[in-house]
Amino acid sequence: MTPTETAATGFFTEAFAHPDRPALIGPGERRLTFGELRTRVNQVSNALRDLGLVRGDAVAAMVGNDSTYFELVLATGQIGLYLVPINTHLAPAEASFIVHDSAAKVLVAHADLAAELGVPVPHCLAVGGRVPGWSAYEDLGGAADEPADRTAGLIMGYTSGTTGRPRGVKRSLPDMTPEHLAAMSSGLSRMCGMAGGEGVHLVTSPLYHAAPGSFAMSALHQGHTVVVHERFDAEATLRDIERYRVTSSHMVPTHFHRMLRLPAAVRERYDLSSLRSLVHAGAPCPVEVKRRMIDWVGPIVWEYLGATEGLVSIVGSREWLERPGTVGRPFPGFTVRLLDESGAEVPVGEAGTIYFGGSGTFEYHNDPDKTRAGRTRGLVTVGDIGRFDADGYLYLLDRRTDLILSGGVNVYPAEIEQHLITHPAVADVAVIGVPDPEWGQSVLAVVQPAEGAAPGEELANELAAHCKDGLASYKRPRRFVFRSDFPRSAAGKLLRRQLREEYGGE
Repeated sequence: MTPTETAATGFFTEAFAHPDRPALIGPGERRLTFGELRTRVNQVSNALRDLGLVRGDAVAAMVGNDSTYFELVLATGQIGLYLVPINTHLAPAEASFIVHDSAAKVLVAHADLAAELGVPVPHCLAVGGRVPGWSAYEDLGGAADEPADRTAGLIMGYTSGTTGRPRGVKRSLPDMTPEHLAAMSSGLSRMCGMAGGEGVHLVTSPLYHAAPGSFAMSALHQGHTVVVHERFDAEATLRDIERYRVTSSHMVPTHFHRMLRLPAAVRERYDLSSLRSLVHAGAPCPVEVKRRMIDWVGPIVWEYLGATEGLVSIVGSREWLERPGTVGRPFPGFTVRLLDESGAEVPVGEAGTIYFGGSGTFEYHNDPDKTRAGRTRGLVTVGDIGRFDADGYLYLLDRRTDLILSGGVNVYPAEIEQHLITHPAVADVAVIGVPDPEWGQSVLAVVQPAEGAAPGEELANELAAHCKDGLASYKRPRRFVFRSDFPRSAAGKLLRRQLREEYGGE
């Protein structure tokens, strides 16, 4: 490929200009240069076309933090396909639903996960081992030349609504080259101090989550080396910031908490002076935790509010220190409105539902009702509640009324309640989030036992086992409490806020 003289940039442009620059340093010290990764990406793109995939088809990926994720994002992203990342901690039935709902023509999964899935799609490819009935992803090899008729593809991330049923956030494929899309989509990372050119980005969170995945890809598109950890480890994070002279990373407040909890002698052992940008999102960050992080690493901490559906606001360290707790001003060029239940804008200082627009239109795949329900006057909401101050700074009051945010991951009470209510010992159940010093929130199940079922430790253990069979680990309640009834309104609606107050959730 010969890059054209345009403002376009991106991985392929960087790989052409700097083929020997390290692109990925993965778990186990496995390294790939930009040139090596480009060759593999072209092979995968051509092989997917050889399998019969055409523009608009979907590829589902249930893979961990290694080069496979980047190969698939880049390969599908230059031949007009949708990539559907799947949380590797989902139960087989949960993952299978997403594969089927997305109508994926190809499923790529790590061998230890593939063995349990048994999803009948046209092409199943196992990574890192042989699985009966599956082909080996490593054997997927087309021509190493750049595929013809290159056109941008997109990621279709799945996010759950208040019903807990996951839905894909699907945008129309743009009629442009991958390079132009990369240039257009790098605005957030650049605003957060991730400049183009040489740099090193550290990944400490699962790549299948939208935020860490998109920031890692943005770093790669800007020519940075991406260092990938399989999972977060506080001291290993500090060690590798020093070792690789890391310039940027994307984290969640739980990571901040864990690093700050390290003994001072350990924290002072490592040189973090290479850092230029430390970005966080995914959960409310306690004011004192963020203040301590800024004191430690300097005014390079950035925060933004957003969702798979789009961006809302952004704030740097200096502005935040002047207004502790804010999530910033609306992202440049975006519209943010706070509306009441009638759709009218609320006055400054008062709480309202956050509606936003500016990141392009989308639909919830296979769910037109959900698509319509979250829109008004051309704006979209995911149900967050906030308030503006007199200077236009936004403060987040509640991450959706019922949503639980644990370690930066969305946990939807309705999904857990629907699973628990199937147990014969449960007459009724309400799931809420309660404060947790490490995770931000943890999951508490408030259970009304069925007639004849005795509340206590034995029943709690039985319900925990029931949740283990069918729910991902991060969705399972950490604790069960029992009561004879629930507070309800005159119309019979569960007063969840009252439960949160009673059990320390607010």
